[in-house]
Amino acid sequence: MSAVLIERRSGEESHAEVRQKSHWHDRIAQLALVLMSAFLGVFLLLPLALVIGKCFVDADGHFVGLANFTGYLVDSGVWTSTLHSVTVACLVTAIVIPMAFTFAYALTRSCMPMKNAVRTVALLPLLAPTLLSAVSFIYWFGNSGILKPLLHGHSIYGLPGIVCSLVYAAFPHVLMILVTALSLSDGRLYEAAEAMGTRRARKFFTITLPGAKYGLISATMVSFTICINDFGVPVVIGGPYSVLSTDIYKLIIGLQDFNRSAVVSLLLLCPALVAFAVDFFIRRKQQSQLGARSTPYQPKPSRGFDMAMLGYCGLICLLLLAVVGISVFASFVKFWPYQMSLGLQHYKMGLIGAGIFDAYKNSLKMAACVAIGGTIIVFGGAYLVEKTRGPRWLRGFINLCAILPMGVPGLVLGISYIFLFNSPANPLNGLYGTLALLAIVTVVHYYSSSHLTAVTALRQIDNEFEAVSASLKVPFYKTFLRVTVPVCLPSILQIARYLFVNGMTTVSAVAFLYSPDTQPASVAILNLDDAGQIGPAAAMATLVLVTAAFACVLFACVSHGVLRRTQAWRTTRRG
Repeated sequence: MSAVLIERRSGEESHAEVRQKSHWHDRIAQLALVLMSAFLGVFLLLPLALVIGKCFVDADGHFVGLANFTGYLVDSGVWTSTLHSVTVACLVTAIVIPMAFTFAYALTRSCMPMKNAVRTVALLPLLAPTLLSAVSFIYWFGNSGILKPLLHGHSIYGLPGIVCSLVYAAFPHVLMILVTALSLSDGRLYEAAEAMGTRRARKFFTITLPGAKYGLISATMVSFTICINDFGVPVVIGGPYSVLSTDIYKLIIGLQDFNRSAVVSLLLLCPALVAFAVDFFIRRKQQSQLGARSTPYQPKPSRGFDMAMLGYCGLICLLLLAVVGISVFASFVKFWPYQMSLGLQHYKMGLIGAGIFDAYKNSLKMAACVAIGGTIIVFGGAYLVEKTRGPRWLRGFINLCAILPMGVPGLVLGISYIFLFNSPANPLNGLYGTLALLAIVTVVHYYSSSHLTAVTALRQIDNEFEAVSASLKVPFYKTFLRVTVPVCLPSILQIARYLFVNGMTTVSAVAFLYSPDTQPASVAILNLDDAGQIGPAAAMATLVLVTAAFACVLFACVSHGVLRRTQAWRTTRRG
């Protein structure tokens, strides 16, 4: 009897010890969740709350109700800018959606050759700031442009230039969504249609379009949001054609009117949030296109159709290369268009001699910090939400904050950081104007896409790993480093590459936050263009483009070498 009691008591002590250790590990996870919530609260929610608050106070901080709104909205120029912004967004979306859909249709529904090459060229605009397209169109159709006579006296500055530049900038974003939508098709539907003798046009309208409708809606919302939010293109090539984003730029840089700029920021935030909400609810209604019995669609060769698709994609790629190529070429021209001999004077005198090359080095440092620190924050936060035990409301709060940046324009986020970090009363005031703050705002701006990528990868891992680790008394952070990170390494490298490229090319989020010593390259392009130094601006844009392209190649090489060693378990060996 006494032996049984001793055994039971020892068993209870061991269970108590396990519960104590498990409780200790849970405390660490909960503390990490709290820190993650604090990070998102300080660097996302609090700045946005200050923007809203600034709309209802005057310059001295006194509450004035709706006076800022009424004082600003009675100006007829506001409604003109709003109409211009909506017009640009609608025109660009109406052009880019059919153009990108046809391109995506060629990639997924034809057997045309050189698919990888045309896909690579189509994604080229992602590697450069949107300002590059505006500079390029100035070289093509500006006052001293090569093709200026084709305009027959009309000007590229204004609505035509903004629309053309934003079509170039929005095309790859829309294309990626539509390629994904068209790739998720059940081949059995097309086989049944062919068995019944259905023509290609009827299959397109009865199978392809209905299956891709959610992707089309998402692509439309993304294109509309990009056009509403972008401010670099209108500043460079917009001329007198005012939009909401340039109104904010003028209010802050020219008039130092932060209260009215907060009002415009709120106006700019509304259409972006509406587009995000529409996209969110549409995605909730979306049903899976592929089931357990589905078969992937395999296009069949058709010489005439394949050649037609190749011709179309080749034409689009030629236009995209022309936009990039003219800026690269012009960066080596001595004096456009009077002395067309080539040289490096824009790189030597315009960048290095004037000290603007330091902006390029700042962008390299910032992009590296964004890639390393941002990947750690994003993937670590996603792991805490998906794989650790913590309060459900706390994890829900982090998930909500992680999705919110997708609907917040970078310009609004940058202005909100002015209100928060430029205040002497803020203990974090020392961050203002530093590369650290530029890196943080960039991570927050691009947080949503990175978070969704990390969550998708983590949900592919069974939760039994964490359950087994807990039963073996292994702390969750050891499981994270030894199991989760190696398994999710492909997605981690993809997040790092995405953040690095955006760290090199971002403009709107950092346009108002830099100091003379921390000016990034993307903002330097804007300032060079404002000063009339379009040659050095093209040189800086070329440097950014080449750096981003080199980084993508480097990531691909590193990924190939690392993943070949760490992901061998994914390959099934026969025999």
